[in-house]
Amino acid sequence: MTSDEILAKYGELGKDIREVLITEEQIRQKVVELGEQISRDYAGKNPVLVGVLKGVLFLMADLLRVITIPNEVDFLAVASYSAEARQRGMVRLIKDLEIPIDGRHVLFVEDVIDTGLTLGYLLRNLRDRNPASLEVCVLFNKPAHRLIDIPLKYKGFDLPDRFVVGYGLDYNERYRNLPFIGLLKPDVLKGKGKSEKTPPLF
Repeated sequence: MTSDEILAKYGELGKDIREVLITEEQIRQKVVELGEQISRDYAGKNPVLVGVLKGVLFLMADLLRVITIPNEVDFLAVASYSAEARQRGMVRLIKDLEIPIDGRHVLFVEDVIDTGLTLGYLLRNLRDRNPASLEVCVLFNKPAHRLIDIPLKYKGFDLPDRFVVGYGLDYNERYRNLPFIGLLKPDVLKGKGKSEKTPPLF
């Protein structure tokens, strides 16, 4: 199926996409590979998979379906402070974990990592809870803006320094439901008659 045929299936949302960068099939294959690696590495450890709402929902759901070992899952939800605080990666927890992770093997599952500031802040928070281990799995890595070094045990795709949407990644809360990664058209990013919002840094 051509890129135009893929986009045509999604009507209004598809019209806003300039190009499909990573197809649904490529994502599916990568998630299966990650699930197989995690299943091997965490066999017998009953890991806790932790994600941040909302974007990680798609990855977490698909990943859990291909992991073949016992595990538990929990979520954090965060809200940003001021613009200055966001630049330092500071966030406010509005939903904390319900599962205690003291002495547990924790795998932090993230859909996308950009600057790494927010993730670095959250990882420090989780380390303070004394997990037996804490590793990171990310599907989409954007290294161009990385400000702090974060070891990634499991990594899917490196993304270019461009604003993309789909598979959980949004712009103004739209496009999360697209099953592929697409590049937005410039006029969409300029507002296109909608309220503009600066894409967040992660």
